[in-house]
Amino acid sequence: MRATLAHTADLPPDISETVRKALREDVGTGDVTAALIPADLAAMATVLAREPAVLCGAAWFEHVFSELDPHIKITWQVADGAEVTSNQPICTLAGQARALLTGERTALNFLQTLSGTATRARRYAGAVLGTKARILDTRKTIPGLRSAQKYAVRCGGCYNHRMGLFDGVLIKENHILAAGSIAAAITWVRQANPGLPIELEVETLDELEETLRCGADIILLDNFSMQSIREAVRRTSGRAKLEVSGGVSLEQLREIAQTGVDYISVGALTKHVTAVDLSMRFALTSP
Repeated sequence: MRATLAHTADLPPDISETVRKALREDVGTGDVTAALIPADLAAMATVLAREPAVLCGAAWFEHVFSELDPHIKITWQVADGAEVTSNQPICTLAGQARALLTGERTALNFLQTLSGTATRARRYAGAVLGTKARILDTRKTIPGLRSAQKYAVRCGGCYNHRMGLFDGVLIKENHILAAGSIAAAITWVRQANPGLPIELEVETLDELEETLRCGADIILLDNFSMQSIREAVRRTSGRAKLEVSGGVSLEQLREIAQTGVDYISVGALTKHVTAVDLSMRFALTSP
């Protein structure tokens, strides 16, 4: 399991592929409405935030328009990770009117969804300020937008858990059942993947003790009560990293963080996203 917080320069490598898929979904064989507009008509547009938010998704927004017309010029007033207020201008665009209108919805879809993710992450990160706990995302992401949403989580100040099933070991109840025991599962994984840290999910304090004896690197406390979390921290005493998961609400975060756990994983960061309200205003610049 990796807990990573990247700067905004650390963009995922699949932006172009993701944008092209989104444009194929929306534009298909061509924008039949935009064909009504003269090909040489130029326009300007301004994107406004309609509510307070944390901006995220500039690179996806730019890629949409560069795919449609590489001559479109975009000037940003704020960068990814910045907080914006209601009615604040975010960026301006200038170029061919057809391309601006064709790309509007796809570009705003990326910007509003990723800004919604970053905004939620910022609230969760703020709830544990002053503690050692880090808020982690999960694999509960919008299909096709995992790397984008995980980038947005980082922009909001939270951290990434594993990207997928390929880059981190997380042993759960059914894995243990298939392996025969906690010890057998950990032994097999260490032999098969010697370079990866091992995380194992436990549901009781007895399972915690067994997992500590077997030498797991990270122990996931699944749906533990506050009393049990505190007892787990006491028993572990730094021998492994502790992560709390399972229906964690924003209101519970600080109390959990103050127990001394290392991580709190929250699926709501990426699955309960409310898109930020944005608008794009157009103005013609040539007859």
